[in-house]
Formats: sequence, structure tokens, C-alpha cells
Amino acid sequence: MHVRKLTSGFAAVLAVTFSLMAGQAVAAPAPGADHVAAARIVTYDASGSAEFRTAVDRGAAIWNESVDAVALRPAASGQRANIRVLADNGWPRAQTTSLGNGTVYIGRQAVDQGYDTIRISAHELGHILGLPDRKPGPCSSLMSGSSAGTSCTNPYPDAAEKAEVEGNFGGALAGTAGALPLGAVIVD
Repeated sequence: MHVRKLTSGFAAVLAVTFSLMAGQAVAAPAPGADHVAAARIVTYDASGSAEFRTAVDRGAAIWNESVDAVALRPAASGQRANIRVLADNGWPRAQTTSLGNGTVYIGRQAVDQGYDTIRISAHELGHILGLPDRKPGPCSSLMSGSSAGTSCTNPYPDAAEKAEVEGNFGGALAGTAGALPLGAVIVD
């Protein structure tokens, strides 16, 4: 009788154990772990971007769709922006002052030659987010810039470019920041 109770108790424990093992295992988060890191907000002022305002807003939206660690937002009225976006008659370029800060120039010279304004905007914002030029390069690489030719209208960063920006802003690949020298003027 004593053995019978022990055996049925053991069988019950095994049944519960095996049913739990059949389910999907989920690791518990480490104590004190930050589950969801908030995106770093980087503001931009495109009031000086003239006829390229819509392209600048679309370029920022593309980055917002592509990465989680940073979010580009228009600066509020009276707020000092991290990024100034200006239109001029030169070639597109970006001047970084620190990661997420600087000035973007949407140059009409490239637009007049047939380069896509949204690709230019997303590319130059990519410099402010810490990405260097990757020339020559294919159209699938946003940071290949003008080397992809005027027929290239792809404004989206590729997987490696997304991962690099995520890392630059404290995402899964943190520690890769600094690939682009700060205070540099990057002429595309």
C-alpha cells in the first residue's frame, strides 16, 4: 500500500514534468535587464530645405521604418534641432558634429543631374547617423550614394547599414560607433 502511493505520486510528477517539457521553453529575463530600450530621439529642422522638404521628411520616415534604436522627428517650433537640413546649389553633403548631430545639404547639382531626392535625403541622414560612404557600391546599398548612378532610386538602407545604425545608437551591435569621423564634411 505504501509503495502504491509512492508509485502513483511519482507517476503524477512525471506526467506534469513531461507535459511541461513538451511546451515551448522561454528563458526568463535576467533580473534588472532592460527589456525594451527606448529609441534615441534625434530632431531635425528642414525649414531651410526649400523644395526638398517632402523628400527630407520621407528620408527621415524611411530611417524610422528601418531602425529601432533611433527615431528622427521634426523639431518643435522654437526647439533647437540636432540636424539642420539646408538646400543649396552645390553637391549633397553632410557635416557631422557628433553622432546624431550636424548639418545636411541637399545640393541641387546632383538633383539637376538626375539623382533621386529621397535617396539623397536618406543617404545624407545616414551620415548623421554614423554611416560612411561605401563607394563604389550597388544600388541596394543606400550608402553607395552617387556611385550607383542616376537610375538608382532605392532610398532604403540594406541590412548591414541598418545593423550599423542600431549599433551606433546602443542597439544589439553597440560598440561600432565611430566608423565615421566626427566634424567631417562628407561630400557625396
